[in-house]
Amino acid sequence: MIRIFGVSIAVTVAALVVAFVYGGPTALLLTAILGVLEISLSFDNAVINATVLQRMNEFWQRMFLTVGVLLAVFGMRLAFPLVIVWVTAGLDPVEALRLALDPPTDGSPTYEDIVVGAHPQIAAFGGMFLLMLFLDFLVAEKEITWISWVERPLMRLHGLDRAPVVIAMTVLVVTAVVVAPADEAVTVMIAGTLGTITYLVVNGLGDFFHVDRPASPELDAPESDALEPDAPRAAAGPSTVAKAAGRAGFFAFLYLEVLDASFSFDGVIGAFAITADPILIALGLGLIGAMFVRSLTVYLVRRGTLAEYVYLEHGAHWAIGALALILLYSIGTAVPEVVTGLVGVVLIVAAFIGSVVRRRAENPVH
Repeated sequence: MIRIFGVSIAVTVAALVVAFVYGGPTALLLTAILGVLEISLSFDNAVINATVLQRMNEFWQRMFLTVGVLLAVFGMRLAFPLVIVWVTAGLDPVEALRLALDPPTDGSPTYEDIVVGAHPQIAAFGGMFLLMLFLDFLVAEKEITWISWVERPLMRLHGLDRAPVVIAMTVLVVTAVVVAPADEAVTVMIAGTLGTITYLVVNGLGDFFHVDRPASPELDAPESDALEPDAPRAAAGPSTVAKAAGRAGFFAFLYLEVLDASFSFDGVIGAFAITADPILIALGLGLIGAMFVRSLTVYLVRRGTLAEYVYLEHGAHWAIGALALILLYSIGTAVPEVVTGLVGVVLIVAAFIGSVVRRRAENPVH
């Protein structure tokens, strides 16, 4: 446990120290709150990361757990809000950073105002990307179902390749017409369509370059060592899951990065309800949050948790579906972050309990 979470704990301590030096006790408290916020919203992210990561070879696992973390910290949590200000207000990133650190007092739009004002585009893009992921999971053929009365009927749509797209685009039209403010309808349609296209392109390229490997004991051996070089192999690891290689690994890596970005949208926007300081957001959401997502991902893969608790993946996808709908609904009505976090936690916990009940039923103790 210490081997997996030790680095995250050390980074958390370092981030809190930096926050204290940067802004005193108030900055320390705000960074800690942001870290807790991101971690509470990220367990479903870690579950989905683990389902993809366990199909990747050693090289791409390391790329995600190193380069991917850097992209998550500096890309989404620091650079992304600055890019929003750059695009929407015409300020370059340096000017945007100056605006964030030195808010205007003459009544002109602040850094926070500009980023929050871009919420409809961000929510539409991220919501549609996540909705496509959820719908693809629902219609996929599965041996095990969790909410069977919903999942089994929808599995019959598996033969209709465009069914998820039709459902998703219908939801987008309803969102633009009914949910979004009238002056944002076109923007929401464009951003949501781009989110759908991004999912189809990234996921499609991953499928196109997927490399099937012949079954053999050596090739089926779990590659959990790639996550922690000195760690013993997990007996319950995903030994029968095919590993992606070459270009397939690259597109799986790209898919994970876009997925992480989509998960981060609500956290980044929600952070502005706590502070608009980009340094504190990067420390709390980025360093603390992203590192704990990495540790949770490693834990799930190394311990074979997804194979042991078979409904966790289902629960994570249902949490994704809930998050997607919340993001789309939030375009017209503000949704408290506590609601977003609690919905995901409740679904994950319910899936975990369901998995435990199933295991006990299959392996009764005499």
